[in-house]
Amino acid sequence: MSGATIYALGTPVPSRAHPGAISVIRLSGPRAGDALLALTRKDALPAPRRMVLRAVVDPLSGETIDRGLVVWFAAESSETGEPMAELHLHGGRAVVGAALDALARLGFCRLAEPGEFTRRAFEHGKLDLTEAEAIADLVAAETGAQRRQALQQMDGALYRLYEDWRGKGVRALAHLEAAIDFPDEDLPDGLADEVRSVIGRLQSEIDHHLADRRGERLRDGLSIAIIGPPNAGKSSLLNLLARRDAAIVSETAGTTRDVIEVHLDLGGWPVILADTAGLRVTQDAIEQEGVRRARVRAAAADLRLLVLDATVDWKREWQSLIATTDGWDSLKDIVVVNKVDRAKVVSDEVVQLSANTSTGLPELLKRLEQAASTLMQEGAGVAPLTRARHREALVDCQASLGRALAAPEVALAAEDLRLALRALGRITGAVQIDELLDVIFRDFCIGK
Repeated sequence: MSGATIYALGTPVPSRAHPGAISVIRLSGPRAGDALLALTRKDALPAPRRMVLRAVVDPLSGETIDRGLVVWFAAESSETGEPMAELHLHGGRAVVGAALDALARLGFCRLAEPGEFTRRAFEHGKLDLTEAEAIADLVAAETGAQRRQALQQMDGALYRLYEDWRGKGVRALAHLEAAIDFPDEDLPDGLADEVRSVIGRLQSEIDHHLADRRGERLRDGLSIAIIGPPNAGKSSLLNLLARRDAAIVSETAGTTRDVIEVHLDLGGWPVILADTAGLRVTQDAIEQEGVRRARVRAAAADLRLLVLDATVDWKREWQSLIATTDGWDSLKDIVVVNKVDRAKVVSDEVVQLSANTSTGLPELLKRLEQAASTLMQEGAGVAPLTRARHREALVDCQASLGRALAAPEVALAAEDLRLALRALGRITGAVQIDELLDVIFRDFCIGK
């Protein structure tokens, strides 16, 4: 599969409603040059990395498909590490369709599978796995903050962090291997204490990294749950913030039974805003399930909007909800008293709002943006992990490091440390055991 020459449209598929001005078709593989020569009817490839004007023709019929710019990349300077070519053509459906058909008729090219260009770049050492994942995140980015995080990861911020940890672990493992394989050599005193110290520092740094959820929040969206008693205006607030009728609004208590989500850009931060069922005691089995889901969602949320009704004794309801919050962190709550157009509220502790007239909306948005910024910038300065795959590997790494510290024998500690390094290597795709020998001979001069 990896030896085939592949091609794909690198720009959105043109449609009748949305034709593109330019469409780019990319090729990669050992016969990319042959394909380019066949489609342009030329005897020699263009100079690498220089765009030239060429007629693109059907290799079988000789019919001209389009006139456009073509560019050639030698393997050593291409994105995938293979010979590559690009066709920059007009973006109409007929042009793109004819060019793709012409490539298929060559007989030695095939359509690329999803992500195959990036996978080839990884296989040829152009990218590590974290950088490859960052490309997907950059394509999917919907806010400026998501774009900046993806670019930081593409620049190797996570790779450098994980490789630094792996390098320290490799050195510690080399010391353990030396103690096992060369027991008669004059090795440095305190070797075991040094290894334990390295493992302890790694555990501490990884613990802090796992506790920092900025990257996952930013990639997936900050979770904000709207909670409160029935008829306080939770659904109206969701619609106000979403600027559309995302939830049904009714005077009938218990209308919202399930969690309703909308995705927002809140001051540049991606947000998943969830409207939940009103929190109350009920005999209705379906509403009971809605209340249960509301409590689960609220407990898991990064931030909660507690919405109360200004026309009733909202302070008493506030205290009642606090007493039944199952350990929710009140620091993650913004209290909103709604319907201030129908009742006066005097309090500096809450955001006063009318979902009907939008009174107080600027203040609420300001509070939300400040809270989101604080949550997203916790631990700023250190590259955060961004995917569940990274977290799973780091948890495995921590478990192995813990076993290595508690191991009763050097050989067992070495094996657990080796497993820890393998878990780290799974994140970046770098698992190279042979480099242990280099460290051993450099540090201990074995056999001198």
